[in-house]
Amino acid sequence: MKYIAIEWDDLKMQLQAALFMAQEGAGEIHASLRITDPCLSAEVQFRYTEMAMARITEEPPFHNAHLIWKRFFVSDAANQSALVVDDARSISSIVQQPPLNGTKVALWLYYVTGEQLIRREGHHLMVQRHGGITHRYTTQLQLPLKNEYAETEHLFNAYIKTLQHHHASLGENCIRTWIYVQGVDIHYVGMVKARAAAFEREGLNRETHYIASTAIEGRQADPHALVSMDAYAIEGIRQDQITHLYAPSHLNRTHDYGVTFERGTAVDFADRRHVYISGTASINNKGEIEHPADVMKQLERTWENIGMLLSEADCNTTDLVQMIVYLRDIADYQFVNDYFGNHYTEIPKVIVLAPVCRSGWLIEIECMAIKMMEKRGFPDF
Repeated sequence: MKYIAIEWDDLKMQLQAALFMAQEGAGEIHASLRITDPCLSAEVQFRYTEMAMARITEEPPFHNAHLIWKRFFVSDAANQSALVVDDARSISSIVQQPPLNGTKVALWLYYVTGEQLIRREGHHLMVQRHGGITHRYTTQLQLPLKNEYAETEHLFNAYIKTLQHHHASLGENCIRTWIYVQGVDIHYVGMVKARAAAFEREGLNRETHYIASTAIEGRQADPHALVSMDAYAIEGIRQDQITHLYAPSHLNRTHDYGVTFERGTAVDFADRRHVYISGTASINNKGEIEHPADVMKQLERTWENIGMLLSEADCNTTDLVQMIVYLRDIADYQFVNDYFGNHYTEIPKVIVLAPVCRSGWLIEIECMAIKMMEKRGFPDF
């Protein structure tokens, strides 16, 4: 893995990127983009962000890169969504999870390089096709109904129908979801029940498997939307390419406490392994919160849990290409930021304000790793 960092002083912007460049086939770039001056107005911050994304293409690693997906972490979705410029060549996800360095906006960007068929379909779907594999990135699934159960039921039904239209299914093809719940302390339970019901209808249960996921506080531009979802699926994937990760020495199965997601999922291609680590917190293998009220000890235990999941996929932190750190309490930011300033400084990251589903969890981290390996007979990425 190669990491780069770029500062644009005139734009008050910082870029961090992780580059996975295969000898043959597609390369991948995960990047975080953030403002360094919180005193700039919202309009200026968003304008500088667009200018920085244009400037990125002038940097050598990005010359032939295709931007697939960008996620905006914003401080006020209702007012700032209008400041996001639509790019017909990629899709966007916008979620109110304020960046904790005091700015209005931060981004996670995902690029691919190489000869692939890439196109946007509508406003919220990006398709990347190579050989017999089709990657489908879907953003901003939502329908404001003022009821979290009904909204979750609708968005899963709509997503399942879309997959079926492309001869795919939730259980066999969906790899990762991100679910944002407005007022997670109140509305999380209804979302969980509706998701579990949707999974049961699709044959996903404790005897089969679930899907890697982060379900966390996040608001949309429409204040009536209580639940929204982003998702990633792969058409043409074989089931022997997918491995679910458990780390039983450190973590329990999620269904033990009534939720339905996988701790992590590894996906193998001919020349690489992708590892998706779900939102992970300070928990033990009995489902109990470790180190209540101590954010730094929770951070250490969370990182230990992530390490165990990665090791199960024959990976470690040197394979990480991105991470998103969620904090419940804004007052914990400096402690956590200083920790990452002294450790794992190169990994592209965003630290945001977003309460976790249990109030006792002060921090949650999700991440992704890519490792080069040879799997002859598997499809190319």
